[in-house]
Amino acid sequence: MRLSARRRTLASRLTRTSSWGRPWRLAALLLAVTATASCTAGGEVTSEPSSVVVQPGRPGEQATTIAPEDFKAPDDPYAEWNEADAEFVTAMIGHHAQALEMSALAPDRSASEQVKTMADRITAAQSAEIHALAAWLDARTLPVPVEAEAADGTGPRVPAADDEHGHGELHPGMLTEDELAGLGAATGADFDRLFCELMIRHHRGAIDMAQEQITTGSDVYAGEIATDTAAEQSAEIARLEDILAGL
Repeated sequence: MRLSARRRTLASRLTRTSSWGRPWRLAALLLAVTATASCTAGGEVTSEPSSVVVQPGRPGEQATTIAPEDFKAPDDPYAEWNEADAEFVTAMIGHHAQALEMSALAPDRSASEQVKTMADRITAAQSAEIHALAAWLDARTLPVPVEAEAADGTGPRVPAADDEHGHGELHPGMLTEDELAGLGAATGADFDRLFCELMIRHHRGAIDMAQEQITTGSDVYAGEIATDTAAEQSAEIARLEDILAGL
């Protein structure tokens, strides 16, 4: 499955650190406003123009008009992140890694071509997302969980127990060891039904995590990842429900 243009663009952005490279910064416009200017026969201006600066707001905020001496370059919203962002990105790596583990069971155990195709789709999409999530952590010199290694094989890795952002615990929708073992022991139609049921629950948990980040996070890129995750997994839930209904 080919990665969408939006996903490729997002992944490439995550490692950029230059704040002045942002297009929205270039929107700061200096406007010369002539109050009572008039020209003599020689073309000379007889009164000094007054100037104002239109300073762009942060994404979603309105621009403001200020005097030139009051202009201050706005902070780069792409450089701002908080603990909620770090926790979301770190936890989502483990969440996606379990989805890959579940999907890897399908080729040998599924009796449904639809389930196999869906598992392939999940593997392709979430492997790419793990790479983007790991890049986000790398760009901020934060540790990347060991679960990311299977997906992208790059960057430093830390054991779950050493991860200060709480990785290693079961996050919303994730399977317990017993549930994962039960899925691995199932075959045929039993596997297909269980796979769809558990993956739907798993995806709903990811959506809950994404919505929490959107509410509490501050990083623009992490917010874009969360928004994309919620949208993609909502669509996949609908597809999984259709497959389950037809089994």
